[in-house]
Amino acid sequence: MTSRVTRPRALAAALLAGALLAPPPALAAAETATPGAEIDQVFDAHAFTLDNGLQVVVIPDHRVPVVTQMVWYKVGAADEPPGKSGIAHLFEHLMFKGTDEIPPGEFSKIVARNGGTDNAFTASDYTAYFQNIAADRLDLVMRMEADRMADLTLDEKTVLTERDVVLEERLSRVANEPAALLGERVDLALWTVHPYRNPVIGWEHELRELTRDDAVAFYRQWYAPNNAILVVAGDATVEQVRTLAEETYGAIPRGPDFERERVRELPPPADSRVVMEHPRVGQASWSRQYVAPSYNIGEAWEPYALQVLSEILGGGSVSRLYQQLVVKDKVAVSAGAFYRGTAVDYGTFGFYGTPAADRAPEDVQAAIDAEVARLLDEGVTAEEVTQAKQRLKAGLVYARDSSQSAARTIGAALATGSTLADVQAWPQRIGAVTPEQVMQVARDVLREGQSATGVLLPAAPPETAAAPAPAAAPSTPASTPSDAGTAAGGKAG
Repeated sequence: MTSRVTRPRALAAALLAGALLAPPPALAAAETATPGAEIDQVFDAHAFTLDNGLQVVVIPDHRVPVVTQMVWYKVGAADEPPGKSGIAHLFEHLMFKGTDEIPPGEFSKIVARNGGTDNAFTASDYTAYFQNIAADRLDLVMRMEADRMADLTLDEKTVLTERDVVLEERLSRVANEPAALLGERVDLALWTVHPYRNPVIGWEHELRELTRDDAVAFYRQWYAPNNAILVVAGDATVEQVRTLAEETYGAIPRGPDFERERVRELPPPADSRVVMEHPRVGQASWSRQYVAPSYNIGEAWEPYALQVLSEILGGGSVSRLYQQLVVKDKVAVSAGAFYRGTAVDYGTFGFYGTPAADRAPEDVQAAIDAEVARLLDEGVTAEEVTQAKQRLKAGLVYARDSSQSAARTIGAALATGSTLADVQAWPQRIGAVTPEQVMQVARDVLREGQSATGVLLPAAPPETAAAPAPAAAPSTPASTPSDAGTAAGGKAG
């Protein structure tokens, strides 16, 4: 077991006996002076930092008596030591395996008994844990989350058993899923030496070698208040959260200070193409990704211009790609573009398309290439840019309407190096994008030498068995069907 802070054992008895089903004592707190930053633009968000380095963001929303608590750790698959892929995701599993106060498997049961839901997720740049629960249970889940931040049980049997669970998860979600297998190969082709090349779930041969010592070392390095962000959204006040945070997370000692060290260099430019056939594929598909600037790499205005470019080219049914490929030419049944800029390192800009029944992925690629060439040759109009910005801003209505969406948006931004001010200034920065900036990022990103293309195809049918040999030649054996359609395969071209 690894322990960094001792907590009263009375907590365990209270949790398991259900004593905390009763509402906690009322906390008299008025939202007066805002601690830290306050920019009431995208969200009514308020931030402060505890003495041990824990960043805290509160997003009050009193429409319904519900809260979302999220704890984000600034560690993901891209931070794993060489040869230890999958340890970040494995550790996400281990966080549910108990402390001195909460027995294994009880964390989620306690949340459920109190009418809430909980879960967690791991990405390349962060790991996050969350609970959605009645506002009068916020004290409960904050104490539970702080408890496992500081006092997780990590015995040999628990770690190795959960490692086997993750191996089974990889088998079911990746090895048996053609799209996931193709995605791994495309990431390898796009990122080559950068740690974004590694799948979040880990490579099977490296997962099998992970040990308890690996888990303990990972916990001690990354799971500390000064490497975490607490976001509380919903029916809570700033002072209420401050008081609870100081009582719970504030008791945890600060961990070591360090910088996230990664290989950021990219290899010499090259375009890659990965083609995979698989018997479980019923519909062919095509996609392409380009390395792009992010909120952390590149000029400050570039990620906003890339969002507008993505909206113009492939942001829904009014976009250029959808109108040309799906509506007019009927080359595809779906087509679009995307941009991912919330990252510690580089972002990605991409296209995707599903060919129509009488078309092939090559037809989709040719049509998308033609639309990109037309954009680079003719440019974008001021009206297109204005309408794209209006559609992007309209999406804020949905983000503001959900406390959980607000917590996710802010948590992901802070965990990858942005600030609360950056999040709040998003509407103004999108509004400031010009047609010239859209064309500049299009020329810089959509060029040869920095893309990976993935093509997923149904496997070729097995060879048809030969007709039975004539009776006059019974010694001639019938040919056997080929097993070409029974195994997945990938090839880089």
